[in-house]
Amino acid sequence: MPAVARTAPDPLPLIVMLHGCGQSSLDFARGTGMNTLAEEFGFLVLYPSQARASHHYGCWNWYRRGDQARDAGEPALLAGLTRRIIADHNVDPARVYVAGLSAGASAALVLATSYPDIFAAAGVHSGLAVGAAYDAASAPIAMQSGNPGLPHRIQLPTIVFHGDSDRTVSPRNGRFVALRALEPYARLDRAEKTGRIPGGREFTRIVHRVGRGRPYVEQWVVHGSGHAWSGGHSAGSYTDPAGPDASREMVRFFLRHRTTKKWRQALA
Repeated sequence: MPAVARTAPDPLPLIVMLHGCGQSSLDFARGTGMNTLAEEFGFLVLYPSQARASHHYGCWNWYRRGDQARDAGEPALLAGLTRRIIADHNVDPARVYVAGLSAGASAALVLATSYPDIFAAAGVHSGLAVGAAYDAASAPIAMQSGNPGLPHRIQLPTIVFHGDSDRTVSPRNGRFVALRALEPYARLDRAEKTGRIPGGREFTRIVHRVGRGRPYVEQWVVHGSGHAWSGGHSAGSYTDPAGPDASREMVRFFLRHRTTKKWRQALA
């Protein structure tokens, strides 16, 4: 909770952050630097933590059928936890977002597509499309070879980051996530640009929007980066400090999107 949460007259946004395999929520907070951004922009951050009893590597079970749908398994638990934070704190229900890394990114996308009445946008870093795998045997195949997963039925603003040298989760998966996110939109204009972080990595950014409006789907390819949070801090695991700042870019993307009460009620 940022300092402003104690005095803010208006409700604040909330970002749910799902860690990757082998990480703790504290490790993920350190690596992404999201708490510093929470103080800067004024939003709350929720860091759910996977129990080792639920997965021996601490991964979210994004690939299991029982954890891929609304009102079941881990999505239901995470949605319930998010609703509890919204109810107990000064949170704006129109501005709730979810992001994650690797298994956490895949779980975040499952969560956001299962509960579009809660989440206004999703951030997917080095993750896979919803339905890319359905059990422990198909998960590594999808991770290494890529799998397009299932179509999206509802529009969900999505920002995607993936290193093109990722040997844990194939970069093809990042492209599939972006393609699936685009499907529910009738027509968006596409713009592509390349750049380089001073003293760091090159990147390609592809933005899909209407005219010059807010982006609905945004894809970042970080050239030369592996399986790591782009622009993250070395104090955390699985970070690449030389890449563009994924945390800041996700916050910028998220805060341009909100749901309406009518939309939330209709979907609920």
